Amino acid sequence: MFLKDIYIYPIKSLGGIRLESAMLEEKGFQYDRRWMLVDENGLFCSQRTLPQMALLQVQLEANGLLVNVKTDPNQKIHIPFENSNEEEIRVEIWEDQVVAQVLDAAINEWFSGQLRTKCRLVVMNNKANRRLKPKYAVHNEEVSFADGMPYLIIGQSSLDDLNEKLDIPVPMDRFRPNLVFSGGEAFLEDGWDKIRIGEATFKITKPCARCVMTTIDQNSGIKNKEPLKTLSKYRTVGNNVMFGQNMLLLGGEKVQIGDLITAI
Repeated sequence: MFLKDIYIYPIKSLGGIRLESAMLEEKGFQYDRRWMLVDENGLFCSQRTLPQMALLQVQLEANGLLVNVKTDPNQKIHIPFENSNEEEIRVEIWEDQVVAQVLDAAINEWFSGQLRTKCRLVVMNNKANRRLKPKYAVHNEEVSFADGMPYLIIGQSSLDDLNEKLDIPVPMDRFRPNLVFSGGEAFLEDGWDKIRIGEATFKITKPCARCVMTTIDQNSGIKNKEPLKTLSKYRTVGNNVMFGQNMLLLGGEKVQIGDLITAI
């Protein structure tokens, strides 16, 4: 088995970026979900309620992020890594409240216009402290603005198995993984406890429960019933549909495409 794809999603719920290699941090890959859009009450925004967020693509540049509209690439805005705005607010993501730094007004106005709803972009700074739930943590780890875990891995064979059951195949971007591996049988990842990817080691924490976001076409922002409808027929545990495995980092600094993957 080997590492096939690496993805980061710098701004939560916006388009992802495929990388050839990525630096590992406790919270997740470097730059992964360190930014997040929030509404007027500080509550996080996502494609679950704003599917048009799928139409905003993020690119990684030397000194910041570039966000453009997939249907009109000329509509774009630069987000510098160095934030000149010192305003901080308390934001809410699921059951957690985190102190985050607000970005400049011009950036917030751009996003509000594109999404047709008033929102602000915030970034995690040194004061942000979002801990993993104790039952999943090993050393009281922190996590980014991801839904709950620092890393998500899915086997290409698992997606292939699903697509054999669908009338219209879906791409991997419906599931927003950080790591995709080739080799092995479908859902091999379900049986792992710890794995090694290249020189890095990870702890599998729990299966990833899937939501309506998997039904949103990432190129059009249009919802459908699939693949959640089909997955619910054979990947349900309790009341949740499971696809992929969440992980946390045990050790290592970097992974790259082609790294060998072994269960340990």
